[in-house]
Amino acid sequence: MVTPAVKRSAVAHASKTHGVSERRACAILGADRSMVRYRSRRSDEALIRERLRAIANERRRFGFRRLGILLQREGIVMNRKKLLRLYREEGLAVRRRSGRKRALGTRAPMVVPDGPNQRWSLDFISDAFTDGRRFRILCVVDDFSRECLTLVADTSLSGARVARELDQVIAKRGRPQTIVSDNGTELTSMAILHWSQDRGIDWHYIAPGKPTQNAFVESFNGRL
Repeated sequence: MVTPAVKRSAVAHASKTHGVSERRACAILGADRSMVRYRSRRSDEALIRERLRAIANERRRFGFRRLGILLQREGIVMNRKKLLRLYREEGLAVRRRSGRKRALGTRAPMVVPDGPNQRWSLDFISDAFTDGRRFRILCVVDDFSRECLTLVADTSLSGARVARELDQVIAKRGRPQTIVSDNGTELTSMAILHWSQDRGIDWHYIAPGKPTQNAFVESFNGRL
């Protein structure tokens, strides 16, 4: 199958080499003149591609939908088809791997807080009842004051539930600038990404296997 680009090139070659008009060259090659004269109206995507690659490098286990949410936070809005096209053309598809999937955190260094509500840390701990049923506890700690802001225990704690619990804490304590957590599935869910975007709160993910990057809440977990 001859593509439009090949036909345009052939018409241009025939007009230049043999001195025939564009109309006659199109008639000979069976090409429509509107196709030959078409010029792409696509805007320059270099800056969008550069930012998409940068964010994908920071959060390497995020798919195109989650990357699209992060781009929207920076004012870069596009429809799903364009986002998916750029995502594929840049070769950013997440590789499948065996075992538990974890989203890599950002690589930006964290600043030590010098006041309350600058940074909160989140983590889960788990235990079991005497009958063997498992339960989990969500711990939220202010990294400056070392104060435990809330403890939520339940047999199931989804991303949406975590968002609701954080809203209750914010209603009493005010909004933090940054929240730090590991890469658990509840904390990298679409519910949390949408929540942090709507609240204007920066969410920082630690690197997998590096609990020391979330040392304040890990220390609290040990005491708890």
